[in-house]
Amino acid sequence: MVDVDGPALSARFLRGLAANPTGTALRVGSRAVSYEELHELALARAGALRSAGDQPPEAVAVLTGKSVEAYAGILAVLYAGATVVPLHAGFPVSRTRRMLEVSGATAVVADEAGLATLGELAGAGLELPVLAPGLDADAVPGTTRIPLGDRPLDAPLPVTASQVAYVLFTSGSTGRPKGVPITYGMTDHYFRLVDRHYDFDTTDVFSQTFDLNFDCAAFDMFCAWGAGAAVQPVPAQAYRDLPGFLAERAVTVWFSAPSAITLIRRLGGLRPGGMPGLRWSLFAGEALRAADVADWHAAAHRSTVANIYGPTELTLTITGHRWSPETSPGLCVNGLVPIGHLHEGHDALLRTPEGELSDHEGELCVTGPQMTPGYLDPADDEGRFLDHDGRRWYRTGDRVRRLANGELIYLGRWDAQVQVNGWRIELAEIEHALAGCPGVRDAVAVTRTVDGLVEIVVYYTGEPVPAAQLAKQLAEILPKGMLPRRYTHLDEFPLNSNRKIDRGRLARAAAS
Repeated sequence: MVDVDGPALSARFLRGLAANPTGTALRVGSRAVSYEELHELALARAGALRSAGDQPPEAVAVLTGKSVEAYAGILAVLYAGATVVPLHAGFPVSRTRRMLEVSGATAVVADEAGLATLGELAGAGLELPVLAPGLDADAVPGTTRIPLGDRPLDAPLPVTASQVAYVLFTSGSTGRPKGVPITYGMTDHYFRLVDRHYDFDTTDVFSQTFDLNFDCAAFDMFCAWGAGAAVQPVPAQAYRDLPGFLAERAVTVWFSAPSAITLIRRLGGLRPGGMPGLRWSLFAGEALRAADVADWHAAAHRSTVANIYGPTELTLTITGHRWSPETSPGLCVNGLVPIGHLHEGHDALLRTPEGELSDHEGELCVTGPQMTPGYLDPADDEGRFLDHDGRRWYRTGDRVRRLANGELIYLGRWDAQVQVNGWRIELAEIEHALAGCPGVRDAVAVTRTVDGLVEIVVYYTGEPVPAAQLAKQLAEILPKGMLPRRYTHLDEFPLNSNRKIDRGRLARAAAS
């Protein structure tokens, strides 16, 4: 039996179950699922996974959209003592296959969207047993159905702090995604800290704007479930009248990438006082602008607005700043909101491009209990970790400044990694993919900001290729969120005084 005060993520759900057994744990569309019902669904699916094959799977992929089956599946994998590998059913098949292979997943939980992807994977030679309750998995060629059976678990299985709870994937500069193991010890430290810093309770309803393969989605789920609150996925059509949607569903906790503010403003949803039901408004995934916070706070005037920051490798978020209309504007730099103080138990170094340490400004390097032990493929560790003073540090690649009050503020990236609509993307991965397209000799990807949203623009040399053809080829390799918005052919790239490609000049050209 799982200790409700122990490190297991399932223990957080059990806390919510004890606090609010008949209350809503999840609402998808018109269906409300209580804590008791979701618990029973998870126990049944966990029992099926434990009975599948000669050995229970150590890692299970959850290949779904934001369906009831997705949430029950994630809980079931955790209940079964296995590692959750959340995947996006809409990703290109080649990318999904790579993530399945790297993660070591030996079974899949799927909904209808996931089954379609599994059929394509089976056609490409990858066959995995699938748990898809209520769906005809046998109709998908090459898949083996895991029957639901009649042997549910009596209770979630216990786990240890060193066990891997989640494997999440980030963009990689080598043209392949990097697997990040997140242990129970890491999540335990994180959520214990969150419990001390927020006053979530059984009356709260959490938005879920992030896809389930995005690390921030775990914040919504396990903060809500640890408090006996409800999770409310936000469908795309809700943004047409977000204030109306939030009021109808009684949402009290909003969490999204800052780019959502631009979209909601464009659709007329940032009317002053228009979102009075929100208690908390949280933003992460990309730089947060002070002007956006001011508009959002005017609409959600009763909510506390927080800018929280952290890469996947440091377990969801590692710093936080609460917006104060009186003091925060004076702390902003280049119009950006501070990311705040580092979480308790962690230390930071600021490192200059020359490798020297700075008290004022540099690349943020962090060590502490939320840091991943390393990527699934040790080759990906190169350049991302630093040994200093007898300790291992994660290099975020983010340039930050330490303010007079000790808080940190994000200034930009040291390398070619960018954040687009909350996605952390290596531009080198896009360049690598584009260079593999017929006719393309070399490629450079840059970003530009249009109406507050970051877009990717690429320049390439070689033979002129129709943009639609390049877009179609990249869509077979890259997720939709990584696809460029514009393709420009050049006879040759501009060079700077060091005879290197002048990326700054290309970025200025893209912006104009």
